Amino acid sequence: MIRTRVRSRNLNDAPRRPAVLALVAALMLAIPAAAPPGAWAQGETPAGQPAAAKPADSKPADSKPADAKASEAKPAEAKPAAPKPEMSEQLKAVRAKLDAAKAELEAREKQLGHTDLSAADLAAIRDSAATVTEEIRALITRLDTPLEAARERLAQLGPKPKDTPESADVAEQRVEREAAVARIDETQRLARSLQVQGDQIIDRVSNRRRESFTRDLFQRSQPLVSPGLWAKVMADVPRDTRSLQSAVSDIGLLFSRNGSIGNLLFLGLAFGISIALYFGRRNIAPRAARRDAATTEPSRRATLLAAWRVILLGTVPAVAGSYAVYYALDATNLLPSRLLPVAAAILGGLAFIAFVEALCDGLLSPDKPAWRPAPVGDAAATRLTRLAVGIATVLTVVKSVEALNSGISAALPISIATRGIGAVATALILAIGLHRFADTEQEEEACFGPYVPTKTTTGLGGPARLIGWAGVALIGVGALVGYVAFAAFLIDQLIWAGGVLVLLYLLVQSVDTFIGRALTDETRLATALQANTGLRKRSLTQISVLATGAARVVLMLVAALLVLAPWGLDSTDIVSSIRQAFFGFKVGDVTISLSSIAFGIGILVLGVFVTRAVQRWLELTYLPATDLDAGLRNSITTIAGYCGFLLALALAFSYLGLSLEKLTIVAGALSVGIGFGLQSIVNNFVSGLLLLWERPIRVGDQVVIGDSEGIVKRISVRSTEIQTFDRSSVIVPNSNLISGVVKNRVRGDRSGRVSITVSVLRNQDPVRAAEMITACAQAHPDVLRDPVPRVVFKKIGDPFLDFELLVWIVDVSLGQKVQTDLNFSVFSTLSEAGFIPPLGPGASIVTVQGFEAMQAAMGEIASRFGQPAPESEVSGTSPAQPQRDRGLRSAGG
Repeated sequence: MIRTRVRSRNLNDAPRRPAVLALVAALMLAIPAAAPPGAWAQGETPAGQPAAAKPADSKPADSKPADAKASEAKPAEAKPAAPKPEMSEQLKAVRAKLDAAKAELEAREKQLGHTDLSAADLAAIRDSAATVTEEIRALITRLDTPLEAARERLAQLGPKPKDTPESADVAEQRVEREAAVARIDETQRLARSLQVQGDQIIDRVSNRRRESFTRDLFQRSQPLVSPGLWAKVMADVPRDTRSLQSAVSDIGLLFSRNGSIGNLLFLGLAFGISIALYFGRRNIAPRAARRDAATTEPSRRATLLAAWRVILLGTVPAVAGSYAVYYALDATNLLPSRLLPVAAAILGGLAFIAFVEALCDGLLSPDKPAWRPAPVGDAAATRLTRLAVGIATVLTVVKSVEALNSGISAALPISIATRGIGAVATALILAIGLHRFADTEQEEEACFGPYVPTKTTTGLGGPARLIGWAGVALIGVGALVGYVAFAAFLIDQLIWAGGVLVLLYLLVQSVDTFIGRALTDETRLATALQANTGLRKRSLTQISVLATGAARVVLMLVAALLVLAPWGLDSTDIVSSIRQAFFGFKVGDVTISLSSIAFGIGILVLGVFVTRAVQRWLELTYLPATDLDAGLRNSITTIAGYCGFLLALALAFSYLGLSLEKLTIVAGALSVGIGFGLQSIVNNFVSGLLLLWERPIRVGDQVVIGDSEGIVKRISVRSTEIQTFDRSSVIVPNSNLISGVVKNRVRGDRSGRVSITVSVLRNQDPVRAAEMITACAQAHPDVLRDPVPRVVFKKIGDPFLDFELLVWIVDVSLGQKVQTDLNFSVFSTLSEAGFIPPLGPGASIVTVQGFEAMQAAMGEIASRFGQPAPESEVSGTSPAQPQRDRGLRSAGG
């Protein structure tokens, strides 16, 4: 405690140096893991006052008797309680750390009560409180494990009996373990209350800084149009002139005092290097950029590389030259310390102008349109370059004059007038530039003769021009009516945001070109990746899209943070916000943690990946080595996939903290929607599970459903895919297969029956015909021997005898092939034996008795007259019938 008091006095005396070195050394045992903030108790006291910390709880008061009893126990009984002193020492160390943290936070809270704190003081208080809060958070996480262990040891004793007294040993153990749980729980609650105190201090600092920023930003001074302001300026000019003369005299005095040969040579060398760098930048940089004017269509990659070379070669020498002069002025002590900011403003302004020139040259390239990365026209590029350089020059002059006013301690009216005039001048230049952009677009739209599009050229967009005019109005009106600070801030913010957005555009284009096209085009990198990793071109395209998208998101987030930085947002606030969003923030009673969500999604993805790997192993390696049929193998693979997915989903939900009770509540809330809107989906899902379990239809079965017949290809929990014989896929809901009529040709086994109908002439022997038909069936290799093929004598017709051949085949899928083969074989056998007419049966059969004699007589008559008689007249048939009758006669009719 003495050490804590000394530390508190040091912190109060030096707010800029938070004395946390001893605290950090004491917390080396703590686990540096961030934990999401929760709803914790407040008003706890240090460990030295347990009674005041928990006045309503008597458990901490029992800890001393429990320790005394444990120390007075027998040696044999004291052996299991040996770790107790070690735990007590750890708790004492943790309590000491919490006491030090409490003293630290109280000191910072006391400092925060002062009203005259600067921004640096507030930042020091915030940094100290944030450090202590993070260490307390690590302590809270560290205490979770021993607290759970102590509660588990207490739970092993069971509930305390109400009617019968328990033994002395059990009662003693219960008291000791309850005291251990109370001590650890009290320590953790104290740590949580201190963490809440630290978070509150950080919030108060942020609110103070935000209020100070807003107050300074919207502080109103005398307007520029007020005559009283200019009267005060004229009255203060003589005083400020004397201050300026005094500053010049100080410069001469320092030159006479410190102007040795060495200092003058060093300063002259710095000026010479700076001048050389500035002139070299203007002359050498365009040549080193390697932008050949003769090249009319350079590649996008070459254009962006040239733009970056122009920007770097135009900026780095200027920055180095300005820094060399400033370092020489500071090292030689030839300039008063109050005027060093003036030199810094002038030199920094020159470097800023050089950066703007290089950025415009690299992005807009007014002299070399072919090397222009930005899609703007020639006139727009030229005028935009002049506008940017003009605004940078005015801003440099204004900042330099402001630094000079601060260096000579100029009067407030003169400072207000200087900043106001600079704001009005900047607004006028911006307004002139925006007005000329409209003329530029009209000039580019005017075209004489046929229009030939050579390159995409656009002027300044409408939204950007609207933002520009709004900025002009706010800056000009704000400066005129007295809000000079707000107008100056808007100028700085517009210039800062414009520079960030321009660099963001270049970076995004560079990412798309150097990463996206390097993986999608026929480049060396893409070829090497395809050859070494086996990735397809489509996979590389997907990787490039994901990589460029992620890079764009990161760049946009960084650009947004940089744009918001001048509005009072610093790195500590950003880190704190990211930490709260990543490790958890509360919305009511629900804690949302992006890290938990990300890890839960990762667990789900990993589980699905492992499940797919197991499914492939079952489908391709293990199940083919078994005697199981294809349908059962498919059912096992499908069920394994769904079980793995459900297990991965349960693990992801458990990591997110979604227990089965919460899922039950959600399911109950969705029961109404399931009953009405999702009824068919649930019906198909349950039907799919029944299909996979009962297996009335399996993969590979030949089924008939309505007018569709085909092979079952896939069974899922929602639908079943059937491939018909014309190679079409029919998707059937599972509920139709369960509740409808389905014909499964291979339900018991894959053997099937084939039948063909055969007609034999009536004047032939039916027994002989049946034997020939059976012989054809027995000769076929796909016909089963058991049961044997058989012929059914179905009908005695006129003039045919009808037979039906029934055979059984190995696989029902061979039915059409076997039927075709048997038809060919039976027809050939019966035709050769004369059992079937060669040309087939006619539609009608006419039998004429004595046809041969009549034909001979008609032949004699015709030979007498020299003219053959028509055969149709003799036979009494139609002209188309004699051929059919001759066929019947040749068949023995």
